[in-house]
Amino acid sequence: MSSICPVHHLDLNVSDPERSAEFYDRVLGSLGYRRENLPPDPGFDWIAPAEFGRFSIGLVRARKTGPYDRYGPGIQHLALRAESREEVDELYHMLMSMKVTILDAPREYPEYEPGYYAVFFLDPDGIKLELVFTEDRK
Repeated sequence: MSSICPVHHLDLNVSDPERSAEFYDRVLGSLGYRRENLPPDPGFDWIAPAEFGRFSIGLVRARKTGPYDRYGPGIQHLALRAESREEVDELYHMLMSMKVTILDAPREYPEYEPGYYAVFFLDPDGIKLELVFTEDRK
């Protein structure tokens, strides 16, 4: 089996792509993603660092109005992998300076798996995001 990420891309529907692009520039940029602007209406993609394989996260304008509901059909949350516990803590401090809604500050979650260390937060539309570090287990 290939060590390349099996997911090619993930697109998120957002109410205001330009507003959300500023947020994702800070968050994904701090994790090594680089932004590409794509048409139409506007489209934005953040390309993962090469070591992640070919993977991108995109934003598209939502065609349906109303608030995001993570308990309804659709994505429940997006978890991004961190390189270290320190990277989780650094992102947390950056999010605090941005006045982002933090759902759960960085801590260990042994109920998920040993060494699971994560922060949970919301994007501008209320989409739940997570940055998680786990020790590689062989």
